[in-house]
Amino acid sequence: MNGISERFYLNALTAPAVAQAANPVILLPLGSHEDHGPHLPMGDYVLADMLVGKIAASVAEKGVTALVAPTLPYGVADYFAASPGAMALSPASFKGVLEDLLAGLIAQGFTRILILNGHGGNVPVIHEVTLAIKTARHIVIPSFYLWKIARVIMEREAVAANRLGHGAEPLASLSMALRPETVNFEPAPAQPHAVELGLPVSGFGCVDFAGVPVDVPSQFHQVPDDAIRTAAPLASAALGAAVAAELVEVAASFVVHFAKATAAP
Repeated sequence: MNGISERFYLNALTAPAVAQAANPVILLPLGSHEDHGPHLPMGDYVLADMLVGKIAASVAEKGVTALVAPTLPYGVADYFAASPGAMALSPASFKGVLEDLLAGLIAQGFTRILILNGHGGNVPVIHEVTLAIKTARHIVIPSFYLWKIARVIMEREAVAANRLGHGAEPLASLSMALRPETVNFEPAPAQPHAVELGLPVSGFGCVDFAGVPVDVPSQFHQVPDDAIRTAAPLASAALGAAVAAELVEVAASFVVHFAKATAAP
């Protein structure tokens, strides 16, 4: 449980113990198992799980009960199918899993649910599913996108934009702080520039045509690794620890606000 008390985790509690909890907020962490380059592990869902445990502990100190559901390790497939070891779900499969998980909790009477998301590809499906629940059941389920908030925190700390991106910051420093044994920043050969339709691949799913981006199917290994190569020598465990601490505090404060906003009148 990453040093966090097991009393916050559903998978360490009995069903009667969960039933005795007084209208808890259920924290549902989501993540992915995808390529982040040669220096970071694929399972960023582990970071999400570690952070959500810390968030639940902080929430408890603020007088609110939050229970952590098991982290879903697979996210929506997008640009990583060609990466060895990457594992993902189709949008339809992810939607079905998320609908089932949320419907099960709601049927048990748990209507105060907060998603802690750790994968950008999940965002549109999360919105689709939670909007449908809001429309049909009048239950609002927010989604706190961990890496998006971490990026905002880093921008406030004046981390340059060219250090931010997939496989770069914020996960580079967060991984150094929380999972240092999995990080390898040994210099790697520069990634050759990929070409589609005779045009340079300039980003995720796009090529450059006369200075404008045109959407073209592509995979992560084709995307320029400029942000990774810029971030790698500057990433640090100290930065990651500071960002993680602020991220936990912001998220915990939001959970408390959410609990108050959804308290019975």
